[in-house]
Amino acid sequence: MRLRFGTFNLFQFVAPPFSWYIKKDQFTNEEFQEKKEWVSQQIKRMKCDIIGFQEVFSIDELQSLCKDAGFNYFVTVDKPTVEKETIFTSTVVALASKYPIKDIQEIPVHKPTLKEHNYKAKTVFARKPIKALIELPNQQNIWLYVCHLKSNRLNEFEYTFKEKDSLAFKKKQTKTALKDRYSNALRQRLCEVTSLYYDIKKQTLPTVLMGDMNDKQYSICLEALTNSAYYDEKRKESLLIDAYTLHTPIEYNPHPEAKEVKRTPTSYYQGYGNIIDYIFITKEWLPTFKITNYEILDEHLQKHKDGSLLQSDHAQVVCEISLNA
Repeated sequence: MRLRFGTFNLFQFVAPPFSWYIKKDQFTNEEFQEKKEWVSQQIKRMKCDIIGFQEVFSIDELQSLCKDAGFNYFVTVDKPTVEKETIFTSTVVALASKYPIKDIQEIPVHKPTLKEHNYKAKTVFARKPIKALIELPNQQNIWLYVCHLKSNRLNEFEYTFKEKDSLAFKKKQTKTALKDRYSNALRQRLCEVTSLYYDIKKQTLPTVLMGDMNDKQYSICLEALTNSAYYDEKRKESLLIDAYTLHTPIEYNPHPEAKEVKRTPTSYYQGYGNIIDYIFITKEWLPTFKITNYEILDEHLQKHKDGSLLQSDHAQVVCEISLNA
């Protein structure tokens, strides 16, 4: 049996007459119809069984698109905030599945982390994540998490780490940044990923977490989400595994001097590509599965790196898992 999981940041999915954040930012009926048609085409291109969505404002319109594409199960766990009757000021995440969603559960906040980082805001998750129990055709259940972590829209200072940087170095640098309050966005994102980590750590079923992490490859937040050594240096195992690392990339027309296939960015900022959209799996998959495909649908970003409101400013990420049982 093969399963295809996808994550899709829709980029301001707002049906008129509603606006996003300020009154003037809204689509005409014709523009939104064009956006819906593009989203629908991308969903078909993804050929997924399960998709997690971010930047969802107009829930009913998205659910209708998903139903037309064969997704009979659809959930959100929150509603976007509306001010002045027609202005959306917050987004939600959504989950569409071709297989039954058996249960939805709350993700508790990890209070010791809030205390450690002196986090005092009322809300920890910038967008409330989804935690869903899904029943597969072989009657196996899996946990599926969809998230959209806190973004750094204020462009506060945050360290950019490299593959060679050690966890100890990352923690030392980050400790300084948090102590001096360089980045409240980073503080919140660390509280988000730690809460996700401790909830996923309790699960015994195969688990998938996917979404817009709003953080770069090798970041401290991804360490806190995936690496058990972040919490206890004596532990070496990973709680979550980046699905990309478990597949063999296809190299088209390789340069004879190239040493490795460069990972495709999923979003761009000021012309520089970043990998911020991910699909992670837990080790419970390992004995019985193989990653048979991992795709980045970025044709629209190749034409215009910053994306388009009528399309998206993110690539769509798809992971295909082949199960033995």
